This record gives sequence, structure tokens and C-alpha cells, in this order.
Amino acid sequence: MLKILGKSPSINVRKVLWTCAELGLPYELEQWGAGFQSTDTPAFRARNPNAMVPVIEDDGAVLWESNTICRYLAAKHGRSDLLPADPLARAQVEKWMDWQATELNNAWRYAFMVLVRRSPAHADPVALQAGIDGWNAHMAILDGQLAATGAYAAGATFTLADIVLGLSVQRWMMAPLDHPSLPAVQAYYALLSERPAYLLHGRNGQP
Repeated sequence: MLKILGKSPSINVRKVLWTCAELGLPYELEQWGAGFQSTDTPAFRARNPNAMVPVIEDDGAVLWESNTICRYLAAKHGRSDLLPADPLARAQVEKWMDWQATELNNAWRYAFMVLVRRSPAHADPVALQAGIDGWNAHMAILDGQLAATGAYAAGATFTLADIVLGLSVQRWMMAPLDHPSLPAVQAYYALLSERPAYLLHGRNGQP
């Protein structure tokens, strides 16, 4: 059986859990990370030298990086609806997955540490405002894309891009900041909330 190593509140672990739910894929979850088993051990670093979750073990193979894991699982189980076989259609999905991991995540990092984590190491008000502004600006980019498609991130149908972005949308919605009016994002949040797996792994009260 697929084994997932990572703590269930983690946004990146929740990507994998949601993907498994969409696939109807059984798994065993081992809780690793802050508050659980430490990832800073030789045994865990042998699986992922970054000492970060999630990690999966599947048929003797070990994988890390949450978006890569989601792509692997969808491809392995033949879910071309989630990850298209056509190169261009697949690239459109992966483009938004990569944007979520590299651009959107980096935009909210400082603000999240202040507003949600209450980190004493992040106490610069200028950096906080810059973080909030950058976070909202990136969400406005997503709003424009969703307004253009009228539905999901990569087009008219639900894909892996919506799993990774749906969790980012939930994080933005939950953050205690002034949210600009982004009607397409709001509609997207409601649309995703029609999916039982999003209610379970996206809107589960975890920031």
C-alpha cells in the first residue's frame, strides 16, 4: 500500500491527501514533521535530504516534492482528466502547478509567518506590508485566469492544478488580512467546495 510520510495539517501533505481522495487510492499516513516524528534524522534524510514532508513510498520507490508526487500518482493511475496526456494540455496544467509552487507560495511566505504563525522572528512591518501586497497581487493574477476560463485554473475541467491552487486559495481566505474583491476567486472557492475531497482536505480548518 502507498505510504505517505507527513503531518496531515501541512498544506503540501494535504495536496497529496486530496489527490489520493480524487483517485480513490488507499494509503497509510505516518505523521512526520513539527509536533510529530522529527524529520531531522539520518533515516528520514535518507528518504528526503531536505528533511521536509511529504515523502511517499510506493512499490519500493521513494518520492518527495508535493507537486511531483501528485503528478506521479495521477499518471500512474491513468487519470488523464487530472493530468492530460496531450503535451500542450498537460503543460497548461503543470504551468499553474509550477506557478503555485514558485511564485504564489513565495509571495505569501513572510505575511503568513506573521499573521498566522505569529513568528517573533518576522517582525518587520515594512516586510509584512510588502508580503500582504505581493500575496494579494498574485491572487489577482489567479482571479484574472479564473475569470478567463469561467471555471477552473487550466480550463473548463478540474485538474491537478486546482488541487494545489485550491489549497493556496484556502490559505489566503483564512489569513487575517484585508482581502481585495476578487469575484472569480470567490466563485472558484465555492466551486471547489462542491467536491467532498476539498471539504475534507482543503476546508478542514487548518491554515
